[in-house]
Amino acid sequence: MEADYDVVILGAGAAGLAAGLYSTRAMLKTVILEQLGPGGQLLVTDEIENYPGFPDGIKGQELSIKMEQQATKFGAEIEYTEIVGIENIEAPIKTIKTDDRDFTCKVIIIATGGSHNKLGVEGEDALAGRGVSYCAVCDGNFFRGQDVVVVGGGDAALDEGHYLTGIVNSVTYIHRRDELRAAKVIQERAFANDKVKFLWSHVVEEFRGDNALDRALVKNLKTDELYEYPMAAAFIYVGFHPNTEYIKGILELDAGGHICTDIHMRTAVPMVYACGDARAESTRQLGAAVGDGITAALAAFHDLSSQ
Repeated sequence: MEADYDVVILGAGAAGLAAGLYSTRAMLKTVILEQLGPGGQLLVTDEIENYPGFPDGIKGQELSIKMEQQATKFGAEIEYTEIVGIENIEAPIKTIKTDDRDFTCKVIIIATGGSHNKLGVEGEDALAGRGVSYCAVCDGNFFRGQDVVVVGGGDAALDEGHYLTGIVNSVTYIHRRDELRAAKVIQERAFANDKVKFLWSHVVEEFRGDNALDRALVKNLKTDELYEYPMAAAFIYVGFHPNTEYIKGILELDAGGHICTDIHMRTAVPMVYACGDARAESTRQLGAAVGDGITAALAAFHDLSSQ
C-alpha cells in the first residue's frame, strides 16, 4: 500500500510549522493536521519580545501568519480536523485517524503542544466564557475599563497581565506565594505599573456570579481568612499540560504526559518524532519550539534517506 504522504505533522503551532517548512523543502510530501488554526500558543500571545530578528517585538498572530505562509509556500498542506487516534504506528505505513478521514504516512511528527491548566474550583466551568478566561488576548477587550484579576505568578501570567493593563482599569494578581516566579525583567515591569495590584499568598476558592462572574471567594493562606473579592473577569495562568492524551499507551511518556525523545526528536518508535511543548524537557520557548521542529524534520529526512 502506498502512503498518502511522506510526512504527517500533528499540530500547526510554531514547532509544527517549522517542521513543515523543512520537510517540504526536503521534497517530502507533507500535510499538517490542525484542529483550530495555525500558530498554536502564538495565537494567544499578544507581544513577542524574545524571538531573534524582531528587536521591536512582533504580535503573536502576525508571526503565526508569516510562518504559515512560509510553510505553505514550499508546498506544505494544512488540513483542519481533529485527531482521534493513531493506528499501525510501528508499521512502515502508519495511519492517523481524524474525525472525518484517515491519513496514511511514512513519518509522523507530533507537535500538538499543550493547553493551560484549570484551577479546578467551584464556579470555574459554569462561568467559563462569562468572565472566567484562559486567554487575555482573546477576551480582554470584553472588559475594557473594568477591574480584572490574573491568577498566577509566572511568565505567562505577567505577560498577559501586562497586555491587559492597556485595556482594563486595573489588574490584580492573585498568587499563592509571596514572591513571583516570572523572569526578573517581567516582574520589574509589573511592579512599575500603576494599574497593577497583588494579593500575595492568596488562592481562589470559588468563582461567583449569577449570569456572569462578578466576584470570587479568596483565601489568605497565611491567616486562613476567607472573603469575597470583586472582579469583572479572571484570567487563569496556573500551568500547562501537553496535548498527548490520544497517544497514551502508544508512546513512552514522562510523569507529566510529555513524549520522551532523544536529542534528534526521535521517539522509541521508528519514524515517529515529537517536538515543541509536547515533548519531554521542552523549555516552552518559541525559539526552542522552532528548533525542535527543524530538528525533527531533518532527522526524519535523514532516516527516510537511509532506508
